[in-house]
Amino acid sequence: ALLAASAVLHGICAGAEGFPVSPFQMLFVERIFCPKALKLMFVAFLVAYHQNKQLIGEKGLLPCKLYLQNVKKYFKGKINLDALSYAPTIIWFLDWSDMDSTLDYLSLFGLATSAFVLITGCANMVLMSALWVLYLSLVNLLETGFLGIFLCPLWTLSRLPQHTPPSSIVIWGFRWLIFRIMLGAGLIKIRGDRCWRELTCMDYHYETQPVPNPIAYFMHHSPWWFHRFETLVNHFIELVVPFFLFLGRRMCIIHGLLQILFQVSRS
Repeated sequence: ALLAASAVLHGICAGAEGFPVSPFQMLFVERIFCPKALKLMFVAFLVAYHQNKQLIGEKGLLPCKLYLQNVKKYFKGKINLDALSYAPTIIWFLDWSDMDSTLDYLSLFGLATSAFVLITGCANMVLMSALWVLYLSLVNLLETGFLGIFLCPLWTLSRLPQHTPPSSIVIWGFRWLIFRIMLGAGLIKIRGDRCWRELTCMDYHYETQPVPNPIAYFMHHSPWWFHRFETLVNHFIELVVPFFLFLGRRMCIIHGLLQILFQVSRS
């Protein structure tokens, strides 16, 4: 939804009176908006602080200490590049005697760093890289954060950088990311379960969704034709709308608005 909002902002500002209109100038808008959106990593570290001990702590569902020991054993007891690439985390180089405390320290350090960015509105490549490494060490899933590193200036902490804007390659990297995420989500449905091809998945979706919202009960009791319509809308959003990103400014705005509406309706 944040990436979609960026697409909307880019499209609207590029054609609005009084706003910069050149692609070069619009990159400044992207630099301002995207790092601010990525400050929501504060929430991610807060969740990690509250959940990591139960998930990967000493008595968690999958203790990371045991996992790393097995990885180390697989690579003949060595912490080499192969082990690091297999399990990229700075926990390799930290104290394992009290893993729960180590996980807490990592989360709190990330929480403090992201809080600084959140409160001051300042970010640079050093801070974003630190946040990425910290969260990668805990979760191992942060492509958006990696791209966010290159939206920021190298050293300065200015809220509104006045120097060269980020490369358009990075901006297109974000667009390629949301394109892959949404199209992949649609393709895996079509390939994975025939109920998506038969348009019947929404008949029982609300019975099985992990966190039902207040209107889930009423949506579940909707007529059969409405459930078919919901499934078709899902296919349209995930299989067709992503291509709007490559069809010019207006279609990019429509793409962003539809994606935001889709994400909000699912929450």
